Amino acid sequence: MTSAPTLTAPQPAAPSAERSAMADLSQETLALTKRLFLQLARRPSTLVAGVLQPLIWLVLFGALFAKAPEGLLPGGMSYGRFLGAGVIVFTAFSAALNAGLPVMFDREFGFLNRLLVAPLRSRSSIVIASVLYITSLSLVQSIAIMGTAALLGYGWPGAYGLVLVLVTLLLLVFAVTGLSLGLAFALPGHIELIAVIFVVNLPLLFASTALAPISFMPTWLGWLAALNPLTFAIEPIRAAYAGHLSLTEVVLEAPYGDLTGAQCLLVLALLAVGLFLLIRPLLDRKLS
Repeated sequence: MTSAPTLTAPQPAAPSAERSAMADLSQETLALTKRLFLQLARRPSTLVAGVLQPLIWLVLFGALFAKAPEGLLPGGMSYGRFLGAGVIVFTAFSAALNAGLPVMFDREFGFLNRLLVAPLRSRSSIVIASVLYITSLSLVQSIAIMGTAALLGYGWPGAYGLVLVLVTLLLLVFAVTGLSLGLAFALPGHIELIAVIFVVNLPLLFASTALAPISFMPTWLGWLAALNPLTFAIEPIRAAYAGHLSLTEVVLEAPYGDLTGAQCLLVLALLAVGLFLLIRPLLDRKLS
């Protein structure tokens, strides 16, 4: 007698399970991101203040040095155009530095605990939503500053230059957002986080090339500016505004050597990856 053929149940396709997981993660991230934008719509003063402060810097400092001698700055650039790149970067940096505040308030009000006991497919959606929200907010504020700078006669970087500006800002925002989220989970409360933001914000601005080139600075401050992450973002954007769009051109003449635009972007990319890898164990522990 011949035995009947054995029937085996079809195995579920692994790609289908992966697609389901990605769909759930996208849905959770979208819902959490929408919640953050609803909070912004109810309290738009955050967005307004984030745009007004750099606008005041741009208008007042641009007017203060409007009569600076020609040829004073590298390449004969006007001080308004020179300052514009610094204000654009400072706007994105300030917004990203505040990325941890919504998470900190969720911790203090107990909403984060509710999320942690909710049947989320992946708790990574909590972090991804914060990154998407802050990135969008930073870009909106920066583009508003760029538009105002153009109206003031400080120029526009052009199509390719705009892409370079946005890529540079994204790398900086990712890096600073990672740092801010790490602080939001490491510090005990929002008072301590706000204190860190106030202590870090202006010193990093003044110890960068946002307001003056390195050649104007004393040696010790020039070294600080040449190591400042803001400087690595400011100089490629400043070169884009000056029409120097090649990433192989030198954009930063630092005490330790000259850096091209591509090298500045590489430093920002490594910084972003390094900071997220640094805070990942903390996030895994706090979100577990």
